[in-house]
Amino acid sequence: MRTLIVPVLLVSLFALSSAACGGDTSVAAQKPKMAFVSNCVAGFWTIAEHGVNAARDASGADVSVQMPANGTAEEQIRILEDALGKGTKAIAVSPKDPENMTGLLDRIAERALLITHDSDAPKSKRLCYVGMDNYEAGRMCGQLVKEALPDGGAVVVFVGTLDQDNAKRRRQGLIDELLDRSHDNTRFDPQDAVLKGSKHEIRASYTDQFDRQKCKATAQDALGRWSDIACMVGLFEYEPPLLLEAVKSASKLGNVKVVAFDENPETLQGILDGHVHGTVVQNPYEYGRVSVELLGKLLAEPDAEKRKALLPPGGFLNIPARKITKDVVATFWQDLKSKTGAK
Repeated sequence: MRTLIVPVLLVSLFALSSAACGGDTSVAAQKPKMAFVSNCVAGFWTIAEHGVNAARDASGADVSVQMPANGTAEEQIRILEDALGKGTKAIAVSPKDPENMTGLLDRIAERALLITHDSDAPKSKRLCYVGMDNYEAGRMCGQLVKEALPDGGAVVVFVGTLDQDNAKRRRQGLIDELLDRSHDNTRFDPQDAVLKGSKHEIRASYTDQFDRQKCKATAQDALGRWSDIACMVGLFEYEPPLLLEAVKSASKLGNVKVVAFDENPETLQGILDGHVHGTVVQNPYEYGRVSVELLGKLLAEPDAEKRKALLPPGGFLNIPARKITKDVVATFWQDLKSKTGAK
């Protein structure tokens, strides 16, 4: 019996000694919890996770990346509530349904540091928004459509959902640019509206709720329904490759232009091959890195007034969008690969 007591006692003394000296176990336990929450699972968010990892150690926090598997608001709400229940001290989120989630976001903001990224919740008590101006990025996408269709034509738009702030603004910027309207990021055209300008016509706007099969099937139906479609636009990362597949299967490659959003590898390859005219890219790597870096600085500053000084003016930390076309896509893709370790 005595031979068992001695090792156990030694182990206990070693554990106490390690804790007193600030060993790894003690340090990990003391780290504040931080959560980076996406709005779905997509390659876009995998890139963002690399950015999170780049800033993880310097943040001084125990950082987790959470992605709603099915891309629903209900899933995201459960993730946020669970994070708060576990004592998470800082949260960066791309809100799925900001209008209906404002109450929850405000409760989180009362108990933790809260920022938004990618898509904003401007009516909430979040500290700031990290990302691009989605309305202006939508107008940039419209400029690519104009380049692809200099003589105009019928355009069909695909967007994952119109519940999110970024989706609404992105689509509206695209529409306003194609119809040569003034800049107004508060404008909103109904989803079922057929909109005609002097050269371009928005024939339809389709949502797919992040359902890949639905997106492709809808694109195929649209191509069968209207023989005069000149361009298909995918405003979420996973959509342009599906639109390209639909165009190929309809034997309309080259006749129907594809304009994209984000940096899906199949989209970038499509630009190199000449099948996609161009894409507007955000910078998800920086969304992840900057969000974690900012929250880490805020966590390390106990003084409320000094925390305010760390926040961007106007509550908007701008990470500008860029247009990627065939002349720059190879350089852009190589830089992306170097940051993510992709081959």
